[in-house]
Amino acid sequence: MMLSQARNGAILPVSTIPDCFAHLGSPCISERVSEQVHRIYLISNQDNLGAILAVADWLSRERLARGKQPLTIHTVLIALMKAYEIQGCFQICNAFNKVGLDHTMLVKVAATAVTSWLLGLSENQAQDALSQAWMDGAPLRAFRQSPNTGPRKGWAAGDASMRAVHLSILTKNGQPGAPTILTTPRWGFYNTLFKGQEFQLPRAFKSWVIENVFFKIHAVEGHGASGIEAAEQLGQMMRARNLDPDKDIAHIRVRTQQAAMTIINKQGPLHNSADRDHCMQYMIAVVLLKGSMIETRDYGDDSPWTRDPRVEALRKRIDLEEDPQFTADYHNREKGCASNALKMILTDGSDLEEVLVEYPVGHPWRDDTIGLVKAKFEHNVEVSFGDGEQSRGILRMASLEEEAFADIPVYEFMDRFAK
Repeated sequence: MMLSQARNGAILPVSTIPDCFAHLGSPCISERVSEQVHRIYLISNQDNLGAILAVADWLSRERLARGKQPLTIHTVLIALMKAYEIQGCFQICNAFNKVGLDHTMLVKVAATAVTSWLLGLSENQAQDALSQAWMDGAPLRAFRQSPNTGPRKGWAAGDASMRAVHLSILTKNGQPGAPTILTTPRWGFYNTLFKGQEFQLPRAFKSWVIENVFFKIHAVEGHGASGIEAAEQLGQMMRARNLDPDKDIAHIRVRTQQAAMTIINKQGPLHNSADRDHCMQYMIAVVLLKGSMIETRDYGDDSPWTRDPRVEALRKRIDLEEDPQFTADYHNREKGCASNALKMILTDGSDLEEVLVEYPVGHPWRDDTIGLVKAKFEHNVEVSFGDGEQSRGILRMASLEEEAFADIPVYEFMDRFAK
């Protein structure tokens, strides 16, 4: 696999790694807040791999047992690109969270579509399976929003993938669909759950979404990634002047986009790690007090930062405000950014120069993205599998040329990660 070719999708096989990729922060994000999503920030499509890899692995072993050629990673990549495109195109113009629904509805829909394809369903059967996915409805978004933010947001998409496989197999075994489940008056999805609106699709399904992904290099919610990078720069400026984040900061103003205001602007108690990793004020405070980038463990209930009174004191001095231009840029597909700007006022009345970050690390337009993705992948492999032969074998596999990587049988790929 050629890690140097991110824009044509060659980097994406890295995201098919099971455990070791769990905290790489996938091609991400978005948790829609308006009628049109910014061109780079997309929902966490990697969650579909729970369905794609499970079905492809099972089919590969079943075919091998019958003396047939197993499926290869080439098929997995095609399924992955299809899933990305379905989710992303639906997400661009259809705001599920505006009607209180969670976007993992689209994980189920996309995973149902691609697993129907993998299982060899006919076009009519695939439509039946998809109608079942829509008939299920969608989970409420409450578990992503205060005061009910909780760990469910970490497994909701996996649950959706599981359901997608179930629906595809039921349909393969003869379960009929509901041909007007979206449009039927009163009882259909549009009238019951989507306030009478019909879905809009911005483009034909091709490969646009997977070519415009943002990789979450750091353990931060995507709309805040540029803000946390700005906080890291402010911290460097403070250390150069021997300033103490606990004692010398009077106030921090954060200019941000509407999406961040809705999703990660939190004051008051934070009840768990899921609450903390969706709080811009917490992330900024930890970065400044720690003197380095926030990490996954810094959100945990057992992290010293969760009990450090300095964090809560600094959180109260950080205010977010929407910058209309940042919101406009977020929706501008040519601009392609989710900007944040931090302005720090010191206790002596002076201030530090505002730090603006438009394109944080992980953005596909940054030259350092591919190297950082590769480095994080290698780190996560070592964390998950140690520094022995298993890790070395996984890394050798990931370094294969694109054609050789695509030819790996799925069952062999999966066996690489067995513990």
